[in-house]
Amino acid sequence: MESSAEALEAGALPFEDAVEALENVVQSLEMGDTTLERSLELFEQGVRLARRCNGLLNSAEGRIEKLVQESDGNLRAEALDSGGELG
Repeated sequence: MESSAEALEAGALPFEDAVEALENVVQSLEMGDTTLERSLELFEQGVRLARRCNGLLNSAEGRIEKLVQESDGNLRAEALDSGGELG
């Protein structure tokens, strides 16, 4: 099984794992007991994780549909508008 770092580099880290890894990075940075070099590495890792999470969320948003009731009472699926609103 590949490590989280390898999965991230391969772009294969699932959303939940990426969020957990990002939380761990933030926690490590907030503790403030690392060297400057290690802090920079953690920051860079955090940026990659945040981008991964953002990309996965954008992808999921593109797959969300809303049901619209037509005048004849039938329902049809319609892509969620770009504003993210269902109304």
